[in-house]
Amino acid sequence: MAATGRDDFILCQVTSNPYADPTAVQLTEEDFASGSLRRLSYARPGKLFTGSGSLLVTAVGKLTDEAFGRVIEAIVEIFRTSLDAKTR
Repeated sequence: MAATGRDDFILCQVTSNPYADPTAVQLTEEDFASGSLRRLSYARPGKLFTGSGSLLVTAVGKLTDEAFGRVIEAIVEIFRTSLDAKTR
């Protein structure tokens, strides 16, 4: 998702199972500018984590700007919804 400096990254879980997650963003082969995951997959914006670049072995693909934007918007919406709930 994003580099945070010192070889650390913010990452988002991608899986072939949506786990009935209403925030999951479907990713098809058409959503990749290069590479692919070879099966219908889902980015789960509620499953963010950090990791060191030294743990990343290889890139299997790169999302199109439009697909990446959908994932980012889903992450932002989680924060918006949380903030709205706290201000009620």
